[in-house]
Amino acid sequence: MKPTQIRKYRHFHERFPIVLPDRQWPDRQITTAPVWCSVDLRDGNQALAIPMNVDEKLEFFKLLCAVGFKQIEVGFPSASETEFRFLRRLVEENAIPDDVRVQVLVQAREHLIRRTFEALEGVKQAVVHVYNSTSPLQRKVTFSEASREKIKQIAVDGVALVKELAPTAKDTDIVLEYSPESFSDTELDYALEVCEAVMDVWQPTAERPMILNLPATVEWTTPNVHADQIEWFCRQLEEHGRREKVLISLHTHNDRGTGVAATELGLLAGADRVEGTLFGNGERTGNLDIVTVALNMNSHGIETGLDFADLPSIRRIYERVTRMGVHERHPYAGELVFTAFSGSHQDAIKKGMDRIKKMTQADITSPEDLPSWEVPYLTIDPEDIGRTYEAIIRINSQSGKGGVAYVLDREHGLDLPKSMHPEVGKLVNDEADKLSRELTIEEIWTVFEKHFVNVGQPLAFVTHLGYVMPEDTESGDDDAEDTHEFVVEINGEEKDIRGQGNGPINAFAHALEAEDLKDFKVTDYRSQAIGKGSAADAAAFVQVQRESDGALFWGCGIDPSIEIAGLRALVSAINRSSKA
Repeated sequence: MKPTQIRKYRHFHERFPIVLPDRQWPDRQITTAPVWCSVDLRDGNQALAIPMNVDEKLEFFKLLCAVGFKQIEVGFPSASETEFRFLRRLVEENAIPDDVRVQVLVQAREHLIRRTFEALEGVKQAVVHVYNSTSPLQRKVTFSEASREKIKQIAVDGVALVKELAPTAKDTDIVLEYSPESFSDTELDYALEVCEAVMDVWQPTAERPMILNLPATVEWTTPNVHADQIEWFCRQLEEHGRREKVLISLHTHNDRGTGVAATELGLLAGADRVEGTLFGNGERTGNLDIVTVALNMNSHGIETGLDFADLPSIRRIYERVTRMGVHERHPYAGELVFTAFSGSHQDAIKKGMDRIKKMTQADITSPEDLPSWEVPYLTIDPEDIGRTYEAIIRINSQSGKGGVAYVLDREHGLDLPKSMHPEVGKLVNDEADKLSRELTIEEIWTVFEKHFVNVGQPLAFVTHLGYVMPEDTESGDDDAEDTHEFVVEINGEEKDIRGQGNGPINAFAHALEAEDLKDFKVTDYRSQAIGKGSAADAAAFVQVQRESDGALFWGCGIDPSIEIAGLRALVSAINRSSKA
């Protein structure tokens, strides 16, 4: 934006200053969940390029009930025939659970309110959500310079009509919700004046409170200012002896990208209830994302009453019926949010996961025995929301040695020695750099297998013929060395070789030395089983040091026999040293 254009804009505090020097919310913590209300079927639906049809809305409604929402805004039944028919279908098919209260939105206009009550016939529990715009901008532009008194009267008249009609809905338990729309840019004293005028009409009590929804219809400023607004409002109600008669509800939007933060600070400021949508769908940049707020609470050990244990399934239904996609970097649900490409991140995640795995191998008899989740870069356990570890570490040219080792361990059961990681990581990263893209799991294995596993050129291991005790060795001599015979292939020609040693690998090295084929010494050896049971293969890792220059090289051998796997690993390391 050019400097001349910036002059069009004024700081929010110039228009709506807030004096709250003794604010309390910064010292508070969120310890309990609010009342949740989904507005996916109304606020979210109206923002779709192709709104959901009745069948799709019914499927989404059932999903929201399964997640655990007890308050669900099902639409604006007076606005269109589709909205009206959807609520009637819920009633006629007895699809509303007994513990779910449906919410209907309506402007504070007489004919719309009357039509809304027609739609509510047969509903057991309902929230009638009445609203009108109150901000000076709306008063000036939308209502043609309407006075504050006139706008307040619209709210009062609307609520009075709801109160008059409520007894006619004999089978419906009605809770009133009132929203001063655009609360976020309404003068605080005026918003309070309108809300208290509405309360005067409805006469809520502590036993039968009403809902005052204070929407950030447009996000004009920083989340701390939103928190100040909410705390100021709550404190004024407290001073007037009215706080216990209302539930303060939040309804943030995301115009500045801080809708979640504004909600969390608003809860610190005293709010009781939250309206939002799954994955933040809504007008412009969207509504509050309830998934993120609820899982943020879960990550601090707070129960929310919402079940996102199978978040991928929830996401699939959402994307199908809304025709909206969830961004790859969307918190918790995005395809890449539990993925690390960075080498240092991968290494830290691997160590954290290994540590958690060891800790959970102990006997766990109750949830209290579970180890605290402490894995670098992962705020929650992906498995807790139906994600898997499959994509936690993915490999491109920026990835590190630890990430490659993690993938080989996870996919193939190979626990590479720590000092082997740099060699393997470099070759895999070089391949990703050459292709200028991420490598698949299969491609990572192909690179590792080609360069490290059972490498057969220029020296190839053919077979181990066995061993014999030397004739001059006395029986029972623990220090006696066995003589081993091997068949190898050198540049395509088979050759029998023999050597002595305290094991096949040591004997093989001596056999090569006798043939003047040895320019190394063995510096490390590891072995492991791959898989479980009698059919498991063995993997061995051997490191050699080239005597001519001291360079170190690892090789890997895989074979059903642990001895043969070790010999193949040694040959692989020798071949790598001869090619470097």
